[in-house]
Amino acid sequence: MIPPSIKQSTKEERREYVLSAWECLHDCESCGKCRILKGKDAETLYADYIEGKRSYIEITLDIRNNSY
Repeated sequence: MIPPSIKQSTKEERREYVLSAWECLHDCESCGKCRILKGKDAETLYADYIEGKRSYIEITLDIRNNSY
């Protein structure tokens, strides 16, 4: 899935994308999403994207580089 661009999406569409992309699968051994987010809420981590302030990829890279 490609995240909606900030310019061509609404705040709600971006929120829905984040929640869908990071939805818990209840299979931590196979999924690993919780480890990537380090136990933090995806909506909180991606708040700047949802608000239209930063791109999804910028935030994702920060998470990967332990900046969050």
